[in-house]
Amino acid sequence: MRLGINLGYWGAGMDGDNLAVAQEADRLGYDVCWAAEAYGSDAPTVLAWVAAKTERIDVGSAIMQIPARQPAMTAMTAATLDSLSGGRFRLGLGVSGPQVSEGWYGVKFDKPLARTREYVEIVRKAMSRERLTYEGQHWTLPLPGGPGKPIKLTVHPQREHIPLYIAAIGPKNLEQTGEIADGALLIFPSAEHLEETALRPLRAGREKAGLTMEGFDVHPTLPIALGDDIDALADIFRPYTALYVGGMGSRKQNFYNQLAQRMGYEKQAAEIQDKYLSGDKTGAAAAVPRQLIDQTTLLGSVDRIADRMKAYAEAGVTTLTLAPAGFTLDERVAALRAGTEALERAGLG
Repeated sequence: MRLGINLGYWGAGMDGDNLAVAQEADRLGYDVCWAAEAYGSDAPTVLAWVAAKTERIDVGSAIMQIPARQPAMTAMTAATLDSLSGGRFRLGLGVSGPQVSEGWYGVKFDKPLARTREYVEIVRKAMSRERLTYEGQHWTLPLPGGPGKPIKLTVHPQREHIPLYIAAIGPKNLEQTGEIADGALLIFPSAEHLEETALRPLRAGREKAGLTMEGFDVHPTLPIALGDDIDALADIFRPYTALYVGGMGSRKQNFYNQLAQRMGYEKQAAEIQDKYLSGDKTGAAAAVPRQLIDQTTLLGSVDRIADRMKAYAEAGVTTLTLAPAGFTLDERVAALRAGTEALERAGLG
């Protein structure tokens, strides 16, 4: 099992340390460094900066939002980043959510599966440097009856095939991801529930495409925090979990809330959402079960984290991306080093 690092969003309060964290991950042999975007910092700019200041580690978008860019623009960005980084770029895509898609980008959040499939097909066709033509429900290239004509990408990507990942949570999205992508970016993954919440639909998608799970990257992100007091460590992540389960999306369209329900926390997920949407964020955080946090993070000593890593590897995870918690650079670097040490103790390095 390989390790990755997720820097999160630029502007989240730890910007001055992010480059140092990425460089330490590079030195320690981490496989990939991801950056995120929502409605603040964009991922490609951060990744270009990190790629320029590192030597071996891959850089990846987790995610570039589909409603933010036309697919041909995403292909241009991916090809450019792959070229500039010396073949170290990974393209992670996702549809975002209805609030961001419609409120920030002005793009209707409808038929996300069909939109994602068409988007991936166009991106891959453009990156292959074919003359770009496409007829779909959401995109037609060139536009009919106008001056547009089929053209092809002028930049040569460093590699013929840039790895493409999709951020997927729901069963139908996971199945499609297994069918059309090279890997799945997972959030709030529980080793105990990974088979029913992720691997089963991913496997179904691979089978639909005539493929196996061989070579497919099952790639969850997990916060990591070191310490002896598990309750205190879990409390660090209460607001984070409450935000996603309670407030990330509408009452009817919150994929993280639905995931918590599939993991057996139906009553608690409803309570967290009710409190969060009513404005009681403190109450929502308090309502998050410690067990849910413990199942979806890496908390405690290096040995305890090593045991959890074994569980994820046995469940089918191929790359485990860590989001190191800490208020200082030293704390975040210590978490990174603990990750590599735990991987070795688990016999997975």
